[in-house]
Amino acid sequence: MSSTALFDEPGPRARRRIRVATVLGTLAAVALAALAVRQFAAGGQLGYERWQPYATWPMWRYLLGGLWSTALAAVVSAALAMAFGLVLALGRLSERRWVRLPAAGYVEVVRTIPALLLVYVVLFALPRYGLDLPLFWKLVVPLAVSNAAAFAEIFRAGILSIERGQGEAGLAVGLTRGQTMRLIVAPQAARRVLPSIVSQSVGLLKDTSLGFVVSYAELLYSGKVLASFNGLLIQTYLIVALIYLVVNLSLSKLARTLEARQRLAVPKRRLARA
Repeated sequence: MSSTALFDEPGPRARRRIRVATVLGTLAAVALAALAVRQFAAGGQLGYERWQPYATWPMWRYLLGGLWSTALAAVVSAALAMAFGLVLALGRLSERRWVRLPAAGYVEVVRTIPALLLVYVVLFALPRYGLDLPLFWKLVVPLAVSNAAAFAEIFRAGILSIERGQGEAGLAVGLTRGQTMRLIVAPQAARRVLPSIVSQSVGLLKDTSLGFVVSYAELLYSGKVLASFNGLLIQTYLIVALIYLVVNLSLSKLARTLEARQRLAVPKRRLARA
């Protein structure tokens, strides 16, 4: 394969449908936003006195503390999920049946289980068997377990996208299969799947809002506590949504930038080989 795409590129008809759907979805979102603003204004929710508290530093310091907790949980969960996902991907590509089948079974089963259900398992089921994790790990462990399956498929797709000749060349010069994977195939695959890894990390960051269930002080839970304290329910959750929007859009922009660089790098590699 000479392309870094991990999926089929849409054709002209599909692209037209995507553009039409995008325009219609945007118009619907704008209409709903206008209706919401009108209702908020009618209910007095847009008054200055209801938004003025969020012009003070203590409010933002508290919410930024929740954002830091969200980021910490997301980073730790992503690191564990990527490490375990890489092991699962290599397991699925193994020539040994006793390694390949359990890895494939894990990926196929866990991908069908909602992350919320795994959170409930860690929160209610494990303590009955004497395994009561600290609050932080009650969120991180289920997120890592759930997202490991998704990262495994990303890594596997990246490894399979590398030209077969790359691995054969490594074996031809005397490298073992493990050395070929570690020194030749894996570095190239990692560069190719980097945009997909960032995109998956965006989803993982949003999943940290499940910390609301375990009372972990992430951003959404901090917003709940703050709203119960100041009585500004709508304003608080809109500010929390805005923070999520800015962070996730920034990560999505990073993923698109990395993908664009990957596309530009393909012609350069071809010219270098020629």
